[in-house]
Formats: sequence, C-alpha cells, structure tokens
Amino acid sequence: MKNRRGVIAQCVLPGLLLLSFFSGCSVLQRHSHTGTPDHAFIVYWPPPENSKQLRVAVKDLIDMKGVVTTAGSEYVAETSPPASQDAQCLELARERNVQIVGKTNLTEFAVTVSGRNKYFGTPRNRLDGKHTFIPGGSSSGSAVAVETGMADVAFGTDTAGSIRIPAACCGILGLKTTFGLVPIKGVFPISPKHLDTVGPMAKDMTHLVQGMDLLQRGFAARYERAVAAKPSAKDIRIGRLYLDGTDPAIDKTIDDALGAKHFKVIKLDQAFKAKWDQAQKDGKTVAFADVWLNDQKYTDKKGVSGTAKTVINLGALEYPNNYKDALKRQAAWQHDLRKVFEKVDFIALPTLQKLPPKFPFFGSSVVFELLVFNMQNTTAVNFAGNPALAMPIPMPAKGKTVPVTSLQLVGPRLSEAELLNAGRLIESKH
Repeated sequence: MKNRRGVIAQCVLPGLLLLSFFSGCSVLQRHSHTGTPDHAFIVYWPPPENSKQLRVAVKDLIDMKGVVTTAGSEYVAETSPPASQDAQCLELARERNVQIVGKTNLTEFAVTVSGRNKYFGTPRNRLDGKHTFIPGGSSSGSAVAVETGMADVAFGTDTAGSIRIPAACCGILGLKTTFGLVPIKGVFPISPKHLDTVGPMAKDMTHLVQGMDLLQRGFAARYERAVAAKPSAKDIRIGRLYLDGTDPAIDKTIDDALGAKHFKVIKLDQAFKAKWDQAQKDGKTVAFADVWLNDQKYTDKKGVSGTAKTVINLGALEYPNNYKDALKRQAAWQHDLRKVFEKVDFIALPTLQKLPPKFPFFGSSVVFELLVFNMQNTTAVNFAGNPALAMPIPMPAKGKTVPVTSLQLVGPRLSEAELLNAGRLIESKH
C-alpha cells in the first residue's frame, strides 16, 4: 500500500505545483486599509508622539481581544469574528501596559517561507535598500516591523523556522523558544501538539531580552544570572555543525565570528550530522502533515490562495506515508541532542545555507517556496523542541547581495537565558 501511495504522490505532486504556479501568477495583490505602506502591519496603531513605552508588535496569528485574527488570509479576515479574548502569551504584555502598535503581516496560514502575501501585500525587506530580497516567513511582518524601527519588539511564531528565517533575511535577532515554555492557547494552530512555539524578535540583545521577559515571567533575572555565571566566551563550549550545501563564505564568516570571541569550538562528527539530516526530514514531514490535519478545511474556500491550498494539500501526501514513522523517531532524536549537550553548551550552524534570495520575476509559487524551505537549517530544532537563537553576522559584500548572514545557536531545553548570554557575547563590540 505504501508503494502505491508513493506512486500516487509522484503523479499528483507535479499537478499541484503547476496549479500553484498559475494561481500564483493570476492573483492580484490587495492592500490593507489600516496597515502600513511597507505592509509590515495588517492593522497599525501609531503610538503617541514622544511615548517612552516599549513598542510591541504582535503577529496576526496571535489572538488579541476585539481584533480579527486573520492568519494572513483573505478568507479568514472576511469570515471570522473578532477574538473574544487575548491569547495567553499576551498576559504579561497587558499586565505591564506596553504599547502594542499593531498586528503584523505574515504568509497565509503561516505555511510558506518566502514572506509573500498576495492579499495584504508582501512586507518590504529594506536590508539591501531596494526591497528586492525576500523578507522570509512566516513572521515576515514582525521582522520588517523591527528592522524598520516601527517596533522595539515583535512577537512571532515558529513551527519550522518562522521566526528564525525572517530574522535571517532581515538582519535582526529572533528566538525560537523551548516547545511548551510559552503557552500557545489563542494562537492559530499549525502544529500545536508537536512544533508550534511563540518567541520574540528584536534588533539587539537588550530588546530581545525585554521581549522574552514579556513571554516568561522572571526571564530578565534568569538572564542576569546567566551573564554573571559565564561573562566570557572562553568559558562556553560551542559544537560546530557543518552541513552539505552551505555557501563556504557563510561557514567561514560564522567560524571567524566564533573564533574572534574565543569560544571553545568543537567540531561535531559525521554521525551527528547524519542524525541532524534525518531530523530535518522528519521535522518537515511532521510540519506538512500537521498543517493538513489542522487546516485542510480551508482548501475548498474561496479567497484562499492557490499556493496556500497546495502547501496544505502536500500534507495529505505526507500524512499516510511518512508521518507516524517520523514521530516514532522523535524521542531518539531528542536523546541524541541531550547526549551532545553533555559535551558542548550550544550548537552553532548557519540559519540559512545561502544568502536570502530575491523574488523571481513571476512572484512566488510552491516551487519557489520549497526552494527557500530547503535552504533553512531550522526544522530539526523544532522537531527536538529545543530553543534556538538566530542573529545577524556581518560578512563581506558579494556583488549586489546583502552583506549579512545569520548564525543559529541551538541550546538545551529551557536554556533561553544562557543562549541570549552567548548571543550577547557575539554581539559585543569588545
């Protein structure tokens, strides 16, 4: 039966991709009347002039009382009532009376990674000054809101890299939190039982710590203790992971950055690399299948883009063939990571294997989305449930591409404070 299903998948997939290509070319982009010209926000509430409050932007996958949670979708925006209450992860932000400046844009249903949104408009990545590079997704608006200075902190969600990919593309910091640490009640479901997380995004470590302190009570004190415990990079062991297909210039830039700060760098072996590669595949399988399990009801709705429908339907191919086997390997992968973290404090690797690409002339399609998805090194982390930090690292300009890449630091479960301390040391000018 599995072989037969595999044949069916091989026959159906090209047709789905072709359908997505033509639908991607034919749908006109529309603009939100209450958003911002750069499309970072779906709904924007300008802060009072000269306000000193911390400005926080919230991804429009997270419920906010009295506001429709659109999930980046025309269909959901036009058919859903306003949220009856805040998502649980906003509790501290409300308690501390921060200035919430709006609901940020995202890819439809958070299922694609380029950052493109045909209905609300695609957030403009200004990193190259020309808006030609993808902003990354799905938390595209959150990344652009931070990069443009319209928010000090943005909340994003990360199922397979949706905080770290846009952080990498826009040259900012993004933290994927430990699975289960930040409550996801009131967050639009992608993979709530296995992969979904909420985390902060910011331009610098100070604001990232402030953002995390709004998501976990007492985090700022935990961070200060981590800084006091390991004030120097020479006390921190970094396991360096090298993956096939990575631009050598990116690997060199990351090696140089770690070496310049005098971390204890330990090269991880090929046996662990093979386990990482398998976890990447398994994580993608679970992500696609869970998208289908949670969101298949949207595949016959008018107003849902062809690209979103196609990606959701890809999960219908993964679920019967690979889903259960992938989940059976999850515990072993988590065990393998725990063993590595007995020898090193963190694992370092690029967030993306290449520099952020430009949008193709025809816009976006599932073909392009899958190409970008295969550039990322993030999904294995979600499959484990561990935290990971993406942060920008300057690199020599290459022609017309952006002179920045992104380092991903992966830590043991619940090591967010220690992760951000390591990031602080890398960010430091000294």
